[in-house]
Amino acid sequence: MSAADREVSASVVDDIVLPFAVEALNARGRLVRLGAAIDRLLEGHAYPEPVSRLVAEAVVLAALLGSTLKLEGRFQLQTRTDGPVSMLLVDFDAPSSLRALARFDAARIDAAAGQDLLGRGHLAFTIDPGGDMTRYQGVVALEGQSLEDAAHSYFERSEQIPTLVKMAVGETITSAGRSWRAGGLIVQYLPEAGPGRRADFHPGDAPEGTEPHAVDEDDAWTEAKALAATTEAHELIDPTLSGERLLYRLFHERGVRVFEPTPLAARCRCTAEGVDSMLRSFPPEDIRHMIGDDGMISVTCEFCSTKRVFSPAEYGV
Repeated sequence: MSAADREVSASVVDDIVLPFAVEALNARGRLVRLGAAIDRLLEGHAYPEPVSRLVAEAVVLAALLGSTLKLEGRFQLQTRTDGPVSMLLVDFDAPSSLRALARFDAARIDAAAGQDLLGRGHLAFTIDPGGDMTRYQGVVALEGQSLEDAAHSYFERSEQIPTLVKMAVGETITSAGRSWRAGGLIVQYLPEAGPGRRADFHPGDAPEGTEPHAVDEDDAWTEAKALAATTEAHELIDPTLSGERLLYRLFHERGVRVFEPTPLAARCRCTAEGVDSMLRSFPPEDIRHMIGDDGMISVTCEFCSTKRVFSPAEYGV
């Protein structure tokens, strides 16, 4: 985008990652807004409401972190714990595809009443940049804390990058019915970026031509974190509040630069061809055990719930 000042867009756009920079405070970040995409990811599963919320949070976190990948590569978020939700798995295929699933014990979900669904175990982030680049995995212990708190622990202990993460999940009710929404904000302190470049949005009510005053690095992060922390949950999922307007609310006193958003979509990797190839890898005896009462082989994708039916005759049975 141009470095020239411009009006803040009030146009609400869902299912995007919106990168931004608060250059006067050496801060960078991304804002995620999910509407139809998160609804589509959840609608194919009969998740209890607390599980749907947890899956949505995991999807937001994966989008916040995975969106650093550019035109290729994969990011995966996975939990394995002893809680009522024993596993969460979210795949982010750069630049925009998301899919997710959860495994849980329904009886324990009811008993937990929405509290501490994850329990103890670990949260792993796996980054595969693609090509010849090295695959990387980071792991953080889960000890009853939220995904948001676990992300803070990860950046503090593993990446050592001052980071603030905020996430929210909710439902909207209209005449058309109920639908899920989710949103998230990540702000990081990156002093090597350097201050001094002009922001797209005018820095608050300061007189025209006023230059941002220099801020000590420690004080810069303290201020950026304090401003970002004022984000309220309803602002992250408000269907009437644009992402740009939210960022302006938070950082207008310092000036905030926004970059081109990247669209996000619920999109599974599974294909009929891929399932067929998988079935052909099994010996005939295994294929026989897959035949249902109707005499056919039915395969349902755990991620998108798509059911595909195949004839055993295709596999020599």
